[in-house]
Amino acid sequence: MKRKILLCLGGICLSAVAQRVEMVTTTASERWKNQKVKVQKIHEGKADIYVYPDSLMQEIEGFGGTFNELGWDALQSLSSEERAEVMSSLFSEEGVNFVYGRTPIACSDYAFSYYSYNDVKDDYEMRNFNVGRDRYTLIPYIKEALKLRPDLRLWASPWTPPIWMKINEHYSLKSHGIDKQGTGHNRLDPHRATFIHTTGFNMQVGYLEAYALYFSKYIQEYRKNGVNISMIMPQNEIAWQPAWPSCTWRSEDLAIFVGKFLTPRFKQDGLDTEIWLGTVNFPDPDYIRTFLKDKDAAEAIGGIGVQWTGKQALPVVQREYPNYRYMQTENECGEGENDWTSLEKSWKAIVHCFNHGVNSYMYWNMVLDETGKSGWDWSQNSLVRVNRQTHEVVYTDEYYLLKHLSHFLQPGSRRLKVSASENMLAFRNHEGKVVVVVYHPGAEPMKKTVRIGDICFVLALSPQSLATVVCR
Repeated sequence: MKRKILLCLGGICLSAVAQRVEMVTTTASERWKNQKVKVQKIHEGKADIYVYPDSLMQEIEGFGGTFNELGWDALQSLSSEERAEVMSSLFSEEGVNFVYGRTPIACSDYAFSYYSYNDVKDDYEMRNFNVGRDRYTLIPYIKEALKLRPDLRLWASPWTPPIWMKINEHYSLKSHGIDKQGTGHNRLDPHRATFIHTTGFNMQVGYLEAYALYFSKYIQEYRKNGVNISMIMPQNEIAWQPAWPSCTWRSEDLAIFVGKFLTPRFKQDGLDTEIWLGTVNFPDPDYIRTFLKDKDAAEAIGGIGVQWTGKQALPVVQREYPNYRYMQTENECGEGENDWTSLEKSWKAIVHCFNHGVNSYMYWNMVLDETGKSGWDWSQNSLVRVNRQTHEVVYTDEYYLLKHLSHFLQPGSRRLKVSASENMLAFRNHEGKVVVVVYHPGAEPMKKTVRIGDICFVLALSPQSLATVVCR
């Protein structure tokens, strides 16, 4: 007969059949603190929250972050040993243990400047295509991650096509800067700005064919440079026209490009790279519905990526189209505050996304310098801040939030059903362990009794704290 025991971890008590239990907590002042285990009396009575270990929900493919030129530039201010330590903190098993990496196809708002892989007008055959610039910026950054995680899943999306393929022949779609005043950094004539619900791409056949070839060349050239892109989304933030690199697409037009040009091109060139719809930042489910009405496009895509406000469409879209995989493609950028409020916002987004079916979750910039600024003067958040003058490395609160999840959850994990859908997520991870992640937002300590099958524990959390409990 097996002996039931009660295990207490710094206020968390577990009634189980000889379970091994681990716990780590984080507050704004104490990060990644391991709790001790004690043996106590058996706990009886009704629980406040139930985790159902046999009620398996969607598969969890993992978490990831984004490679950008300005992040690699910040890392160059460090010694090789310091740089290796930062990369290990993100991609090693001891660190966040990211599964995914995102990379822009040519310029993004966190590139040094505008560029594409072929700026030669009307070069439909892509004779002048080259990724030479990336060999000094993005590719070395990615390869440092691949040293630590050779099985890293890499996906990519463009912020803009080459300008000669666009209706306004400019990298951007709007003329103002981040302050919404004047002509901004891009010096775009306001008369050449585009309207939000139109397509910024020139939908002539020659451009559509050339752009499909552009994607194919990109994947092939990256493979020649030792980087395999396993998936692409054809446009970053489909429904936004900012003053930095961008291109809006009506869903009908994007479906034409994906179904009738991009997919046939990949087949012709023998590419096994997946194509997804994304990144969709439109909250109305009709954007995705309209795209999927196109049979060729619907059959071509392997999944759907939503970003920021696009996650508002998830509850409807995932229910109506349950056979697709879903990704949250970019964590909200923030305003450079990098404090506990950023963690709270990101936690709410993570809970919403996983409770509505996403399989994977992406953070935006993993590393930025001390300013966090893009070329458009928008200071944004990051997981790691590198001071280029002092060489100080700061791991932000959001770094620990992602570590509380990704460190324990690798491909093959499954979300578990819980009775409380707010401020709690539970999983059966890739090792068969039950992982419970809880956030306590209140100003006073909190106690809740949680039951996992025949396991029960009293959860006692400090104010504004995050906890991960792992048991098997």
